[in-house]
Amino acid sequence: MTTVAVKPSVPVGGRVSKKKTSPGGGIGRYLLIRFLLIFPTIFILVSMVFWLMRTTGDPITAALGGKLPPEQLAERIQAAGYDRPIIVQYFEYLGQVFTGNFGTTISTNRPVSEVLLTYGSATAELVFYALIVAFVIGIPLGMVAAYWRDKAPDAFLRVFAILCYATPVFFAGLLLKLVFAVWLNVLPVAGRSTTGSELQLQLLPNPTGIYTIDALRTGDPAVLGDVLAHAVLPGVALGLLTAGVFLRLVRTNVIGTLGTDYVDAARSRGVNEFRLVSKHAYRPALIPIITVIGLQIALLLGGAVLTETTFEWQGLGFMLIEFIKARDFVAVQGIVALLAVIVALSNFIVDIIAALIDPRVRY
Repeated sequence: MTTVAVKPSVPVGGRVSKKKTSPGGGIGRYLLIRFLLIFPTIFILVSMVFWLMRTTGDPITAALGGKLPPEQLAERIQAAGYDRPIIVQYFEYLGQVFTGNFGTTISTNRPVSEVLLTYGSATAELVFYALIVAFVIGIPLGMVAAYWRDKAPDAFLRVFAILCYATPVFFAGLLLKLVFAVWLNVLPVAGRSTTGSELQLQLLPNPTGIYTIDALRTGDPAVLGDVLAHAVLPGVALGLLTAGVFLRLVRTNVIGTLGTDYVDAARSRGVNEFRLVSKHAYRPALIPIITVIGLQIALLLGGAVLTETTFEWQGLGFMLIEFIKARDFVAVQGIVALLAVIVALSNFIVDIIAALIDPRVRY
């Protein structure tokens, strides 16, 4: 029995059409989905903040209970609308938040949005300095640990990394103050600037609240040096918290990259180990760092509360503690809600950067 081979039919013109297959969603679809996920994330976080704050009762009673006669307290509660059903207050609060109105503080009678603008710049500046410290310390030392893998320098740096992210930030801050501000007396012990520099910064038209930028605007090197000196200890104390994470992450990824085929090919061509670490394995190992920066910003914002309190750095964290002491839950609610929004937006920005530098990041 003979078999006859049947040739596939070819369209006129001799061309065979190929059906295009999509390897997955493109970068546009990925970023659109990530952007849309911001809104339910913010909604859930803001809702959690509202209901957790209201477990103690209405903010007026929490802040002024026992300080005012019952009649005046009832008048204040009615004037603020806290005598209405809690579900009505919840939907009204959501509407205010999405229009940028976080209410008015009870202890200082200031709009919460004004408090956020006034002290938010200080926290942003501190987090920026902490990220610089984390990058400068964590990335180079991670490469050194990978280069001396399983040797004495690697073991020392791994212990150092554990100490960095395991030590409470307030304890690290107290140690730094004791050594550099008290014993050596080379750095300021607290605050954002001296009184003289503070007066010059306040005289500027439309100050940004970011002292480094405002100090540059004054044109006085002494003011800039004073501002930077005050930022060293808080920035290092908070930055070490993340530097340990970056160190271990870079070390692990560089070691993993050194075992790939293209690095083995370079090694077989006689490329020395130092060049393999610094040139071939360095850049691919940085991609995971970018993906965790969003989580680290949340960690830094949490650590900023204790850091600002330790160094009397008057930012959102410092004011958050002051409002908690005053039982001003309206202000606390606004600050926590803003921090939640910042974390959500930071993660979205990190997702954009990760998608641009790594084509594997797609839905």
